[in-house]
Amino acid sequence: MKQRTLAIIKPDAVAKGVAGKIMARIEEGGFTILAAKLIHMTDAQARGFYIVHKDKPFYASLCSFMTQGPCIPMVLEGDNAIARWRDLMGATNPANAAAGTIRKDFASSIEANAVHGSDAPETAAFEIPYFFASLEIHPR
Repeated sequence: MKQRTLAIIKPDAVAKGVAGKIMARIEEGGFTILAAKLIHMTDAQARGFYIVHKDKPFYASLCSFMTQGPCIPMVLEGDNAIARWRDLMGATNPANAAAGTIRKDFASSIEANAVHGSDAPETAAFEIPYFFASLEIHPR
């Protein structure tokens, strides 16, 4: 089943200069990138995006981290895209991520973990339009 998910190459990965390598892995993984852009989130934008975590102890530091530099949100499409993208990303904590996953290879901590991905269809339905207008997404 074709599915869409949001992916973000986070500020740590952009700063390290590995965004191109991550995008290549995405394409090699059989995903189609339908939309992508380089942005620098404001604090208000980060807080709105991560509102689901507002009551968690890491919320403020996550928002601060996501505003420290540019990031690259993308819309990915593919069969079972949400689960497959999460598999390719690897565990949230790179110390627990499987060999060959993006987080194992490019992340440096549980917070500076290189990439984000929607965790469910309902999450993707909120996250994709948070960053992209329908006219910005290639119709494929």
